Amino acid sequence: MRILEGLGSRNAGNHEPFLIGPGGTLSFSDVSRSAGDHAGDLSRVRPGDVVALIGDFDGPTIAAMLRLLDAGVILMPLTAGTRADHDYFFEAGRAEWVIDGGRLERRNVAGVASVPLIDELKARRHPGIIFFSSGTTGRPKAILHDFNNFLARYAVPRPPLRALNFLLFDHAGGINTMLHTMFNGGVVIVPSERTPETIGADMAAHAVELLPATPTFLRMMLLSGVFDSTAFPALRVVTYGTERMDQGTLDRLCARLPTVDFRQTYGLSELGVFQVRSKARDSLWMGIGGKGIETRVVDGVLQIRSENRMLGYMNAPSPFEDGWYDTGDIVEQDGDFVKVVGRAHEILNVGGLKILPGEIERVALLEPDVLRAKAYGVANPITGQHIEVICESRPGAELDRRRLMAHFRAHLQKQLSPHRVIIGEVPVSHRFKQK
Repeated sequence: MRILEGLGSRNAGNHEPFLIGPGGTLSFSDVSRSAGDHAGDLSRVRPGDVVALIGDFDGPTIAAMLRLLDAGVILMPLTAGTRADHDYFFEAGRAEWVIDGGRLERRNVAGVASVPLIDELKARRHPGIIFFSSGTTGRPKAILHDFNNFLARYAVPRPPLRALNFLLFDHAGGINTMLHTMFNGGVVIVPSERTPETIGADMAAHAVELLPATPTFLRMMLLSGVFDSTAFPALRVVTYGTERMDQGTLDRLCARLPTVDFRQTYGLSELGVFQVRSKARDSLWMGIGGKGIETRVVDGVLQIRSENRMLGYMNAPSPFEDGWYDTGDIVEQDGDFVKVVGRAHEILNVGGLKILPGEIERVALLEPDVLRAKAYGVANPITGQHIEVICESRPGAELDRRRLMAHFRAHLQKQLSPHRVIIGEVPVSHRFKQK
């Protein structure tokens, strides 16, 4: 299916903008008129070429994206926020063209070996898309998908919503939110800035019904007072994912927004976005399913097999064993529901006792003045490791190290209490995901 034709048929007669942002609005008729105006003559690009498109959810970028995918290219969506890594991305993803600031430039790829995965996609004559992993465990991996698998998700119509597209243009979740909203006749609201106050103002001004965000950013909104100072009568659903939510934050969100449905999402760039149902609006237990999705738990770690998985990594070995992907997420089980409690590679070993840093961080966040917390292990000649934790204060608050140590001792067993508490900044990625 050609994307522009599919969108046109699903939105026949709809002349209202489907995208509203700081750069203006965009309708389907605008796309038809402007698609050829971006980045010069896109006819120079051939089917199967890898094109890095640096931009955001703005009219010219989205118009170019749709036209390029209809032309059968392999798209690499990037943002200006990762510019320091672009040369690495171009190399890892074998970019042949770069569109940046309205200019189309050809890269010199002479002598570069072909990639079997790209050859496979070219043989299918399907468009593709490349995402990059977050790089928290090494250099980012280039993840190649057959884009036709993305389009298959939007075959069944869903209710139209006015959705704030918080997740970024280089994120699979951000692309999914945009396409899901467009194919269902909704409206994508692009925030003018990703700060709690600006997001809140944009939500109120544009009657946003769906807010997808990370737990880190939702916690920032809570502690900034946005949910206290601004009313959101149109808001119906808040979805959260990409990192683990803590129960305390979810409880506070549910109390502040009692008429809003909170839904956990779960997806991996390697496997796509799944159908997820939460046990309750205030529950971290979730059921993962959907067409062609299988799950199992092996030694406490969630594994998933998906028909719509990536073709593979372009710069790393395949992670699949008989189609199963080890998510690395340690989970608890309750019937068909699972709850993520930590990551397998983060387990700490203190004197032979296995400890999940997420438990230490959960307790830290019970302190109202703590905005973020990061627990980790440090080598110890006696116990093998001991626990240290960085606590970052919310804006306008001051944390006391001795009070925090007493807080941990009051909520944790002695062997789980941090050996050291550091008051400082906890790094957050450009995707508002804690590093």
